[in-house]
Amino acid sequence: MLYGTDEREEREACSLSELNTRVREAVHRALPETYWVRAEMTDVRMNLSSGHCYLEFVEKHPVTGQLVAKARGMIWSRTFRMLKPYFEGETGQVFGSGLKVLVKVSVDFHELYGYNLTVQDIDPSYTLGDLYRKRMEIIRRLQEEGVYALNKELELPLLIQRIALVTSPTAAGYGDFMNQLQSNRAGYQFYVKLFPAIMQGGKTEESIIRALDRIYSRMDLFDVVVILRGGGSVADLNCFDSYALASHCAQFPLPVLTGIGHERDDSVVDLVAHTRMKTPTAVAEFLIAKLDETADELQELQERALGSATELLTRQKTLLRLLVTQLPVLAVNRLEGNRSLMQRWGNKLSAAANTLLNRRGTMLAEINYRLKNNVQAGLTKSVRYLDLTEQYIKMASPDYILKRGYSLTLKDGKIVKRADALRVGDIFVTRFTDGEHTGKVIK
Repeated sequence: MLYGTDEREEREACSLSELNTRVREAVHRALPETYWVRAEMTDVRMNLSSGHCYLEFVEKHPVTGQLVAKARGMIWSRTFRMLKPYFEGETGQVFGSGLKVLVKVSVDFHELYGYNLTVQDIDPSYTLGDLYRKRMEIIRRLQEEGVYALNKELELPLLIQRIALVTSPTAAGYGDFMNQLQSNRAGYQFYVKLFPAIMQGGKTEESIIRALDRIYSRMDLFDVVVILRGGGSVADLNCFDSYALASHCAQFPLPVLTGIGHERDDSVVDLVAHTRMKTPTAVAEFLIAKLDETADELQELQERALGSATELLTRQKTLLRLLVTQLPVLAVNRLEGNRSLMQRWGNKLSAAANTLLNRRGTMLAEINYRLKNNVQAGLTKSVRYLDLTEQYIKMASPDYILKRGYSLTLKDGKIVKRADALRVGDIFVTRFTDGEHTGKVIK
């Protein structure tokens, strides 16, 4: 429809900014207060120059997971500086995307930026409830799959000396653990193989699972698996509430011991592990105590065997002394009753007595010999088992392999496994049992 000049002048018109201003005023009149809103945070980012936090709030359908609502949000820098550490300290979660939150917001409309929710406050207890629900879902899933208690049902070996250790080589807990093992008062020998893993951040779960897979490929070389962390903030330890990591630990064919080192409730990994200790030092003390128990049992068996042998020998000696004491009396009585009969059989009785004494003496000597042999054989077998175990571990060490005439070629500190890993001009080091030489690839 065409309008003439007069019609256009009679119509009232406003600019877009004027219209948006009216919308803003209408929103402020209709929604003047603040509101508590449940939503999930996404696209959380902080402006480094201003310190403001920008994000989006979304709501998803509980069944289909599709978006049903979305709103842009922001947190002014002054509020964000107080709100972020408060939220992370209470929940143990990094303030970021994917968390369900209960926030207090004011509804704003800007002429240029449009609809926006400005965050004034946050309730950490709502997020904690959601995290607890997720944690309980993981535990319930493990129980329904029948794997929750599998690792706890494994029997610890009598001699726990070969340890597969999963931790970061730079972690303080690693040094504490090794120092405690190596300085044990009894002088027990422990053979620890480190399987390095990232123990903090988003790659922790994947890194520990890869270390467990490497241990599984040679599990016959180890008695137990030890996972150490050595403390950290609550947020740093949330990776141990992972379903995938907990499932791997629960189903691992070797007993898993944890010393993650936190004061809060046990993580899911702690719950499914065979034995949970609070700190790495406590894990080392537990391993030492288990060898103490085994040593005490062996000592008790030895003492019982020696005691039984001594008691049996004492009884037999007493019986012999009694027989020796009574035989002359019996002989005199018989001689007095029937001298002629005793005369005929005197020689026979003396011979019979000597024969009986000889048999008793022979029997006692045989018993004594057998007991000593059995005790010595048992002790020798135990000592031999310990020696073989130690020799087996030593034979698997790189130093032993080098002594057999092999050598190791390293480039940049890493073992070269294939010829095509070296290129012309590369510098490499060849390590022998008595030293090493540096070489350069010419052809």
